[in-house]
Amino acid sequence: MMTAKSIRTWSAVHKWTSLICTAFLLLLCLTGLPLIFHHEIDHLTGNAVDPPAMPADTPRATLDSIAQTGLARRPGEVIQYMFWDPDEPNLVYVSMARTVTAPPTELKVLAVDARTAQVVNEPTTNEGFMYVILMLHVELFAGLPGKLFLGAMGLLFVIAIVSGVVLYAPFMRKLGFGTVRVQRSTRLKWLDLHNLLGVVTIVWALVVGFTGVINTWADLMIQYWRGSQLMEMVQPYQGKPPLETHQLVSLDRAIATARTATPDMTPSFVAFPGTLFSSAHHYMVAMRGDAALTRRLIRPVLVDAQTAAFTDSRAMPWYLTALLVSQPLHFGDYGELPLKIIWALLDIITIVVLGSGLYLWLARRREPVEAGLGEAVRDDDGIARQPAE
Repeated sequence: MMTAKSIRTWSAVHKWTSLICTAFLLLLCLTGLPLIFHHEIDHLTGNAVDPPAMPADTPRATLDSIAQTGLARRPGEVIQYMFWDPDEPNLVYVSMARTVTAPPTELKVLAVDARTAQVVNEPTTNEGFMYVILMLHVELFAGLPGKLFLGAMGLLFVIAIVSGVVLYAPFMRKLGFGTVRVQRSTRLKWLDLHNLLGVVTIVWALVVGFTGVINTWADLMIQYWRGSQLMEMVQPYQGKPPLETHQLVSLDRAIATARTATPDMTPSFVAFPGTLFSSAHHYMVAMRGDAALTRRLIRPVLVDAQTAAFTDSRAMPWYLTALLVSQPLHFGDYGELPLKIIWALLDIITIVVLGSGLYLWLARRREPVEAGLGEAVRDDDGIARQPAE
């Protein structure tokens, strides 16, 4: 049985972690709601890409011809990445910028038909309503510092959830689970509802909160991977001059090398030489599995960009594996529309929990809360505590 002192301590932890992170968590929940349905919103706004219908046995264009299409469409730019959508095999996305080292915010994407090598659409990725929502949700338009700040708020959210669970048992000691005392004061009704909804959504909130924290560390994880595993893989090439564009081998040959090295896997994306996920001398072909989980995981295959020879391939370290698993789990992307709807409902409930918690704190001095813990010692937040034994 918890003592009055321990209840006071946990209450203080819950109160202050909640108060510090609530405003930012409300922002994340509100911006996260449309992001859950970003595919559906893209279709409604005309930003989605639908390849034309063709016979199933239509031959596919070479990747080199697709690359040439991109270069011709955006002269003076270079290709940084080429990637595939697992749900739409007839499209290849070509990501381009003025230089191979340009940041992601400067990338322009072309959606190219994998069968005709013709541009189908140029989806907007760094402008418009959904872009603003994404940047607010991911980094507050503050880059890495913004990501790390939101990660800290996420950690406080996780601590608030855990401390709330600890407090729920003694608070409801004399009440049945899920009791909402509708006949009592308004603040007491909201307190019961706040506790009930918080407990009901606890697993989801912990999952989404913790995966969100992991996602905020993505840039640091990638930098560490580049300086450790990737550096070891390209060690024999240290000191060699970077390759020029005209020295690059056929992209189709590089993909063929990667397929030979990992015969049971499928290309997910290709990082061109000099980009963040590669070296100045390699194509990095990210290979994925075909199962529901393994299609989210990648195995990097380094292919010499001048000879198409296999260089190295290693499993991703555990921290990047955790990142790759957490990203789709955070937005409910493992399932189709039904799972997204569940995610959205839980998101809305969490908004109610956060808003009610803020209301309870603001109203704490106007309406004292009657407790459910027997004879009580009351803190200034109005929550009744069990007296010391």
